[in-house]
Amino acid sequence: MSNKINHSMSLAKPDAIDITNKQKIALALGIVGLFIMALALFNTNFPDVGLFLTLALGLISIGTIIYSREAYLSKLEGIKNDGVWFKSISSRGVWGWIVGVILTAFYIVLYFFPKHLGLGTNGTENTGLISLFDPLSNLLSGRPASQWFVYGTLYTIAILAFGYKFIVKYRHNRYQQIRTVSVMFFQLAFAFLIPEFMYVMNNDLPYYDLKSIWPLNYYIFDQWSVKAFLSNGTIGLSLLLFGIISIFVITPILTYKFGKRWYCSWVCGCGGLAETAGDSFRQLSSKKLSAWKLERWLIHAVLVFSVVMTTAMVYTYLGYSKNDFWLTRGLFISLIIGFLTLIFTGVMFFKRKELGKDAKMGAIGFFATIALLLIMHFTSTIDHLFYIKGSALRSAYGLYIGSIFSGVIGTGFYPILGSRAWCRFGCPMAAILGFQQRLFSKFRITTNGGQCISCGNCSTYCEMGIDVRAYAQKGENIVRSSCVGCGICSAVCPRGVLKLENDSMEGRINPTEVLLGNDIDLMDLVNKK
Repeated sequence: MSNKINHSMSLAKPDAIDITNKQKIALALGIVGLFIMALALFNTNFPDVGLFLTLALGLISIGTIIYSREAYLSKLEGIKNDGVWFKSISSRGVWGWIVGVILTAFYIVLYFFPKHLGLGTNGTENTGLISLFDPLSNLLSGRPASQWFVYGTLYTIAILAFGYKFIVKYRHNRYQQIRTVSVMFFQLAFAFLIPEFMYVMNNDLPYYDLKSIWPLNYYIFDQWSVKAFLSNGTIGLSLLLFGIISIFVITPILTYKFGKRWYCSWVCGCGGLAETAGDSFRQLSSKKLSAWKLERWLIHAVLVFSVVMTTAMVYTYLGYSKNDFWLTRGLFISLIIGFLTLIFTGVMFFKRKELGKDAKMGAIGFFATIALLLIMHFTSTIDHLFYIKGSALRSAYGLYIGSIFSGVIGTGFYPILGSRAWCRFGCPMAAILGFQQRLFSKFRITTNGGQCISCGNCSTYCEMGIDVRAYAQKGENIVRSSCVGCGICSAVCPRGVLKLENDSMEGRINPTEVLLGNDIDLMDLVNKK
């Protein structure tokens, strides 16, 4: 750690922009690591592939760590978001657009043209960038690397290296440190290592990330996946049942107790990358009212699409006769419609008043879903749904949601739309958890309006585009479907106005106590206090 502490709080040049010699060396190390990968991409014949892979990943990681230590350990503990609007890469400047274009191009090639990364086909050996990762893949699972292994490795390295940066940056905040260690652990263990070890133990099992829950894990109910689980005895059946229980039991219970943050900010890989590698871009999330309106329509439209597509995917491999299997197409559709109707009726009965105008949007979504399911059922044939061949329909969900939206747009656009564009506008899992959080969770962010100085730090650095300051100024609790409970608003508040809490359901939402004081009996309100 540097002995010289920079006490400057300047937001202007030169303090916010200049980098030290150590940081320049760190950047050079990282660039050398990336250069090795670029050489591999152009089929450079390395004398020792394993050594050069270690060098590439090691230099990138070490460079990030050295840069982070020099950037933050030379400053006093506390708020560390000064200067972001003076840096090209974090303020939609030239470097920001360049990085965005490079990331987007990488995702497009990864998802749709992996042969250009060197993926071997029809029994041929890997070449290019993918062959550089063969030694690590062979070490972990005894098989050559795929484009997904390369992606998973880079994804994990990014979360670990930038996770360290995040821990150093927010070393004054214990909550930030613990949750960052959590996402680093879940990514390394559950998303990267355990699936590789599971392949070694039983290579007939489909890839399974235990922390990935439907609808993020959109392939779990595909025909090939279900058959693979059922053909692998107890362990396969257990994994399939665990996936189902996670949806209907584990997720609602944890969201009730802790809010959606238990997943979105502590477990999820998408959220983990957004919080670590994407931290420098969190302020780019739009706080406009138009963005909020688009967010609500778009994310719930994706949820409807996910429900319909998953139902259709299962529907394609079910039959019409009970003699073949007890779960027929008709019974399956009836169960799905009945379950959705039960949820809708319950929400309208118990939460109609609380939802207010949002109940209308919920009704539109419900009836649209039911209508689509009924159209699918009554127009289906053995091989076609919605007049589309079943196999093509099954691949559509993975293409449009799993690839284009979450990958190409969600991550590639970090430097343009902010770090949580996918979580905010497209993630169907976030929509489900947000629905649960808004209606029956104990989680809320409490505010002490008397201490608020309207500095705007909280709103600026909210990656979900919530105008936190508006709540803080009114002393109003923050209970929003989109809030992922990252706690950065609290971490950057200079007055300690905001606090993340899990309390009782009573008094969570109080939108009329301050804003509409003339509409209530203030003495009744005081007496209740």
